Amino acid sequence: MSIGIDLERFEHFKDAEFRSVEILSPQHIKLHFAVQDKARAYDWIGMAFDFYGVKDAKLVDETKLQFIDMSEGITIRKDKFFLFAIGEYNSGTNIKDSIFYIKADDIKYTQGSF
Repeated sequence: MSIGIDLERFEHFKDAEFRSVEILSPQHIKLHFAVQDKARAYDWIGMAFDFYGVKDAKLVDETKLQFIDMSEGITIRKDKFFLFAIGEYNSGTNIKDSIFYIKADDIKYTQGSF
């Protein structure tokens, strides 16, 4: 993965907890998750994604994040842009079918405590 994250290590965020969405500007969005880390004996850690140069997005109101089904995890793809979606998607064309997606120029991630 070109952003440097091993999604297999986090089992593609399957059954993760979607914690929050921060809209820092129209082109900068930050997402927070709690996820299990296979490399740490499945201990829970915090993970944040920063999206820069947001081109398109379909977001969910923060009060509804706890109801998002994370059983399929997340998809991150790099085509012309970075594509992020809740759920499992095989192509960039159907990623807009997700209940939550972001299309951006760049993604950075950070790990933190649970």
